[in-house]
Amino acid sequence: MTQTAHLVVTRGTSGDDTHIESYDVPFEPGQSVLDGLRWIRTHHDPSLAFRFSCISANACKECMMLLDGKVIYACTERLTDGEMRVEPLANKTLIRDLVTEIAPPDERL
Repeated sequence: MTQTAHLVVTRGTSGDDTHIESYDVPFEPGQSVLDGLRWIRTHHDPSLAFRFSCISANACKECMMLLDGKVIYACTERLTDGEMRVEPLANKTLIRDLVTEIAPPDERL
């Protein structure tokens, strides 16, 4: 049975330029928030920016973001029926949409 998650996503490039966009995402039980974001980018809005490197391994830490105010890994957090608010990490420099600067300063080019 297909369910629907309503993802409310913070978009933009800086604190002054952010806005909210909402997406209805069909899913099967067990799918991750990362699966939902990938569905949005494939089927609805290819400009949505988020970072990931692995899927369901929780090893790379690149898909960290806020879900309903809590820090999560999008690859391991499951989609649920109803509204889910997805935001970039609050304590990191925002690059665009859900992408924040995660590398330590001495490792940046």
